[in-house]
Amino acid sequence: MFSKSKIIEPTQKKLSEGDKSTPQSSGASKLEHKGSSVSKPKSPPSTLSSDLTITGNLKTTGDIQVEGKVEGDIRAHLLTVGETALIKGEVIADDIVVNGRIVGRIRGLKVRLTASARVEGDIIHKTIAIESGAHFEGSVQRQEDPLNPNADDNKSISPIENLKGTKP
Repeated sequence: MFSKSKIIEPTQKKLSEGDKSTPQSSGASKLEHKGSSVSKPKSPPSTLSSDLTITGNLKTTGDIQVEGKVEGDIRAHLLTVGETALIKGEVIADDIVVNGRIVGRIRGLKVRLTASARVEGDIIHKTIAIESGAHFEGSVQRQEDPLNPNADDNKSISPIENLKGTKP
C-alpha cells in the first residue's frame, strides 16, 4: 500500500535538485495550476422545510430540496422532493428525484420516482426510473431535450411524404 508521503518525497527530492524536466515536476506545476483555477465551489442545496408553504415560482441554477408545500413552478439543476413535500405546478430540472407528491408536469433529463412517490401529471424525460410502489397517473414521453418546451421530437412524416423520392 502506498502512502502520500512516499509519493511526495521523490518529487520533492527531484525538485530540490533542480531537475525541472521530469514528469514529477511538471505534475507538481499542474497541481499548482489546478489549485488556482477560477471554478467556484458547489453551494449546498436550498432546503424548504416541512413547515414552509410557498406560493409562487422558484428558479435557480443550483439544487433545491423541498420538504414543504410549493404552489407554483420550480426550475432548478437538481430537485429533490422529500416524502412530506407537495408541489402543485410544473417542475423542470436536469435531475429530479421524487419521494413525495407532485401535481403537475415534470420535465427532466433524468427523472426518478421512488417507492414513496405520488405523481399526477405528465412526465417528459430523457431517462426515467420508476421504483416498485410508486403511484403515477399521467403519460410518459421521452425526448432528447425535455428541458426545452419548444422541442418537438414527435415530428412524424406522412406516408405520402415518406414515399417521395423512392423508386417504384
